[in-house]
Amino acid sequence: MNLSSTLWRLIIILLSFPIKRGPLIPAGCQRFNGSGYLTVKPAPLFLIGANLTAYCSVPTCQRSFTISLELNGETVASRKKVNCTKTMFSLFNVRRPNSILLCKLKNNQLSKVVAGLDLHGGLPPDKPENVLCEMSKSSDFINCSWARGRETHLPTTYNISLHRENGTQMLLDQIQDAEEVTIPRAKIDENDTHQLKITAYNHFGSSQSDPFILSVKDIVIPETPRIMQIEFGHNSVAALLQWKTSGSSESLRSDVRLRADSGSWEVGEGTEVTEGLIQVAGLRPLTDYEFKMRTCNSSSGLTRTNTSGSNSSKRLFCSQWSPSVVGRSPGKGPSQQMQVWRMLGGLGTDRLRSVTVLWKPPSPDDYSGAVQNYEIVLGDDQKREVTCPAALTRCSLQVPAELQALSISAVTSYGTSPPADVPLRRSGHFGPVLRELAPAANGSSVLVSWSWPGNGRPSTSGEEPLHYVVEWTSVPVAELQWQKVARDQNSTFIRGLTAGVRYNISLYAVTTRGVSAPSSGLAYSKEQKPASGPSMSVLVHESRRILIQWDELPVVEQRGFITNYTVYLQTLDSSNTKHSVTVPGSGPRRMWLDCPEGALVLQLTASTSAGEGRRGNRICSQPEGPAVGLLIVAVFIVTLLIAIIANLMCWSCVRERIKQKCVSWGPAWLHENLPKLGNSNAIQLLEEYGGELSFSSTHSDPPLSPITFISQEDRDVVYPVVHIDTSHVGPGPTAETPLLTSDSGTMLVDGLLEHVGYKPQIATSAPQGAEWKETEDEQRDVPANVEEDKCVFGGLLGAFLSNAEVDFSDPPLGLTLSSVGGLLWPKTPETTSFLNGGVLLGRRGTESEVEADSPSLDLQQGEEMTPDTEDTCLSHYTVETTLTGGYFPQAAAVSSTTLCDTQR
Repeated sequence: MNLSSTLWRLIIILLSFPIKRGPLIPAGCQRFNGSGYLTVKPAPLFLIGANLTAYCSVPTCQRSFTISLELNGETVASRKKVNCTKTMFSLFNVRRPNSILLCKLKNNQLSKVVAGLDLHGGLPPDKPENVLCEMSKSSDFINCSWARGRETHLPTTYNISLHRENGTQMLLDQIQDAEEVTIPRAKIDENDTHQLKITAYNHFGSSQSDPFILSVKDIVIPETPRIMQIEFGHNSVAALLQWKTSGSSESLRSDVRLRADSGSWEVGEGTEVTEGLIQVAGLRPLTDYEFKMRTCNSSSGLTRTNTSGSNSSKRLFCSQWSPSVVGRSPGKGPSQQMQVWRMLGGLGTDRLRSVTVLWKPPSPDDYSGAVQNYEIVLGDDQKREVTCPAALTRCSLQVPAELQALSISAVTSYGTSPPADVPLRRSGHFGPVLRELAPAANGSSVLVSWSWPGNGRPSTSGEEPLHYVVEWTSVPVAELQWQKVARDQNSTFIRGLTAGVRYNISLYAVTTRGVSAPSSGLAYSKEQKPASGPSMSVLVHESRRILIQWDELPVVEQRGFITNYTVYLQTLDSSNTKHSVTVPGSGPRRMWLDCPEGALVLQLTASTSAGEGRRGNRICSQPEGPAVGLLIVAVFIVTLLIAIIANLMCWSCVRERIKQKCVSWGPAWLHENLPKLGNSNAIQLLEEYGGELSFSSTHSDPPLSPITFISQEDRDVVYPVVHIDTSHVGPGPTAETPLLTSDSGTMLVDGLLEHVGYKPQIATSAPQGAEWKETEDEQRDVPANVEEDKCVFGGLLGAFLSNAEVDFSDPPLGLTLSSVGGLLWPKTPETTSFLNGGVLLGRRGTESEVEADSPSLDLQQGEEMTPDTEDTCLSHYTVETTLTGGYFPQAAAVSSTTLCDTQR
């Protein structure tokens, strides 16, 4: 004995050690103690549906335990205690044929079985019915059968007794739980009539069948046929059974039974093709079938009368079922035409039209295997074929414009479907009119109904509808979908639609003349609220009304037919007033609205039959105020421009400067200064006195003397140039120097020319304020006072014209001003040159002034600041004559005018 066997023995002993007078048992198991007993009345073998009484007894009285009874695992509630060792239980309407009854002792912690019993239920046998005896002409046995009836659940014995008509018993046999018996043909007399009875009995009773009159000539049936061959051919939905029988097959018909894949037997749809050949239809492709058949007499049945005089029912005299034969059906090709449609494109320059052929794949029940491809045959003279892949449901082609015929077929591994014609021709007439596009209750379908206008038929005689085609596509445009409808219908459902999506639905009628014009409409399978609010803008906002405009929502965001728009207005002041205005959805999207005063916040929503959608973006707007600020700015700018132009036009210096610029741009002869003879004093004296002037004349001009031309070399001797330096520091020329001014404030040219031998006619400087008594032309051409043509610029215009050169020259009297900034004498050293004899007076400085060497007079204005006086004055020197060369007796009068700061 090895160690492992010893350990197993020890484990078994430990499990068998008694605890509380019992061995150890696994959890959930019950302890059996056969100390009690159990009885059932009337008996453990009972009639199904009877009431039973059970008694459970224990040998000793046990106060801590309760006696209970379980039937098939369920506790019996009806109990009655007889004494402390016995309890009675009642079982009502026990229906189960086999049951288990257990008697137990139970307390709160323990349950043990003290007795058990098996119950068996059963039923008495039914009367055997439909007794039938048959035999073939060549058979040695007679086969008799009957129907047992319901199941008894008990062993049932059938006694078969065969008697002659005179009562002599010829056969007594016994068989158990059977429905047929075989009687040897040699046991009976074929020329005599016999009576057959079948009796059934078991524990609960017995029953006997009606007598069956047995005559050999009446029970002979055809010979059992044999199936020789099974052929399926090209069509897998039918099989051809070739059979044979040993007897005559005349006046016989065949019955076929079949079952698929070892299922139950079914009656087949057999059709006699020829003698010995029957066709069985309704088969499934690629399926294993088992066939068997029998033959029956064409004279269907006989009427028999039993001994009691009652008639028996008619029955068929058929042979026994043949042995079964197994065969497998092949795959089948499509047997029905496909549903087809088309989309026509435009006509190209090469006379080819684009056609898209649409089709529905064949039904899977109509073929076996798989679709390999689709063949499109063009019905022209060449009979061209176009192959399209099996995965497609549409194919685009380029066909001649005059093509009228087109067909398509599905090619499978077991055959090709019949060709389906694709309509290409248009009938040129209107078809039916859509009457209603109604959403269905499920929210994914639309009911489409239509009718023919007028009398309900096509408008052209001889035009008959073949079928209808309903096509639809979502908006925005997606893939086209379509459906074929039979010609006897006037409505259909479009299924599989999406809620909130707009669909464009069209109806066509395919007639014998072609395809009619479509009738179209828009529909939703279920409307929803708009996904967003329209985009709105404010065009005009007045104090009490506002002009708004909004854009139409995109179709994908409408999600229904827009019934109305709602405009929400809210003020931004303390009142926070809210208003709403509803606008019809079919009206214009631009309108005036009354509104409260002040700034507003506006929002817009769109509504469908499903409700109001989301609000659009918030827009803030306030009334437009009068353009006061802009008007003021415009008026100020215009006024300023007018003032500047007026000031410029009023200043003669500006006019002269403009005039000089214009003249300088012209030819030289245009601005040449020629002396005016009318201004000559000598001519005036000659005209006044008509003779030679006397020395006592009040005029300053001397008598005329002949003009002598001198050379350039002699000119410098005759007319020396005197240089006077005015930039020295010290007691130089001041206001009291005779060179510049006199006591009366007038500077005389004589002081400058006193060293010259000859003095031309120099006009005596007139005191400030004296008026010239000249003619009207002299007053227009020669200013009487220097201050009349003097320009003083200040402020903005002073800065603008600070460097402008102004020339007052007007022949024969004039003035050239280099710059306004040059009014003051420069503090840098400069030299002033005077030509002796009145020919040239000039001023040369350091600021790039021009030094005049020609015989002309160009006097610059100068100034002398007096440091010992608080009121500084500017001295202006005006030369009224410009000498251009040679000798001119008219001397320029130089006047000095003092302009103080207070006058500026």
